[in-house]
Amino acid sequence: MNEPMNGSTLVLGPNSGRALVTGAAGFIGSHLVEALLRRGISVRAFVRYTSHGGAGFLDELPDELRDGLEVVHGDIRDSRAVREAVDGCATVFHLAALIGIPYSYRAPRSYIEVNVGGTLNVLEAARDLDVGKTLVTSTSEVYGTAVYTPIDEKHPLQGQSPYAASKIGADFLAESYHRSFDLPVVIVRPFNTFGPRQSTRAVIPTILTQALTADRLRLGSLDPVRDLLFVEDTAAGFLALAAAGEANGSATQLATGVGVSIGEIVERVRRLVGKELPVEQDAIRVRPQKSEVMKLLGCADRAHASTGWQPRIDLDQGLQRTLDWLRDNLHRYELGAYKV
Repeated sequence: MNEPMNGSTLVLGPNSGRALVTGAAGFIGSHLVEALLRRGISVRAFVRYTSHGGAGFLDELPDELRDGLEVVHGDIRDSRAVREAVDGCATVFHLAALIGIPYSYRAPRSYIEVNVGGTLNVLEAARDLDVGKTLVTSTSEVYGTAVYTPIDEKHPLQGQSPYAASKIGADFLAESYHRSFDLPVVIVRPFNTFGPRQSTRAVIPTILTQALTADRLRLGSLDPVRDLLFVEDTAAGFLALAAAGEANGSATQLATGVGVSIGEIVERVRRLVGKELPVEQDAIRVRPQKSEVMKLLGCADRAHASTGWQPRIDLDQGLQRTLDWLRDNLHRYELGAYKV
């Protein structure tokens, strides 16, 4: 294993230190925590404080994984809470963020405070506490509508929503901490992740929950094309990049290289559930024209070359596994409601 720049030990095995995961109670975060624990890696999970004291999906992890898990509650905007969470961790996986694009039209300042300010808090703590490697989570939304496809890491960035702009800011901040302070940073840029535990703020669970409970689908535009990555493959990509020695402040994409339109997803879901499911366009679900990103199709050559990572679950397998999980978890969802 290569050593990181400041000589600290990377967290990759049971004896190599503790990992911090911010945003650990959420969709991707909970899957990443589970993947780390299954490798015997001790995890400190930073989750947003709420009065009921819950830790989201982490509360449902199998008992055999809990010995390696420490849950701490706080707010990513609180620099003191973040520093306390980072202290004693060899590797930091920073996933905490506001992610809903429609809500970013309503509350753009919140996105700057959480996504940029929260990332600053993580980077400052990692710098002060000599963390071995910090992985900052980006998004394919930073590219806007593609100038060319497949999109690689050299593609220009374009903030077509306040959410995308906030993530661009966080990415450049992470890069600057490597250039300015030699902080070992990796920017992990997944394309559209889907799978069990995802909220209906995303298109796949929106389509699937409606397909399970209704005789028609209410959606926005069917034309946008997305590169859809199953969540277990996304988590594996994070682990692979944590294991790689290089942490030079640049971005590395996680993608399948296959683009599928929303309309094509609808057709696949129809086959899975055996229903016709006519589509009605719901105006409230349509993004502003200049803000809609029409095509996101990624290239993961850099990730494959540096780590050997490649996706293992294809779209139909992922849709089936997500559908199976949703069948057993419909009680978690406010069915038919549009969530901003």
